[in-house]
Amino acid sequence: MGHEKTLTALLPALAGANVIYGLGNTETGVTMDYGQMVMDNELAEMVKFTLQGIPVNDETLAVDVIHDIGHSKDYLSHDHTMAHMRTAQTYPDLIDRRIRDDWEAAGSKSIYERSWEKAMDILKNYKPEPLPDDVQKNLRSIVEETEEEFGVRKR
Repeated sequence: MGHEKTLTALLPALAGANVIYGLGNTETGVTMDYGQMVMDNELAEMVKFTLQGIPVNDETLAVDVIHDIGHSKDYLSHDHTMAHMRTAQTYPDLIDRRIRDDWEAAGSKSIYERSWEKAMDILKNYKPEPLPDDVQKNLRSIVEETEEEFGVRKR
């Protein structure tokens, strides 16, 4: 995804911004790329996860577990780790966390290739739910009022 995209999204979010632009932008915003948009969407999900923070309490600090296990034993298979590991990290769709041999056996697709395929699948198969009739009528009314106000002719 690149450090520039990450910093451009993460730093303003950490500072409290709630609108971060540029999803899908490449070439300093000159072009738009569907694959990049899908990658940026995943980055935005990770930023949102980061902003949730890490709860600090007796359960998450697990000082009792640290005392029980000590410094030379296995934390990974401990019940506490098993109970918390799914909520303590993100599980993005595009980032491939397989070992190299498995990744190569699966075709060695780059994150961009996976992003592009997902974008094309969305464009081909996504069926949005229609807006309720009252919302459609309200939007149409707003558009018609604005067209009249600015003298825009219907074609």
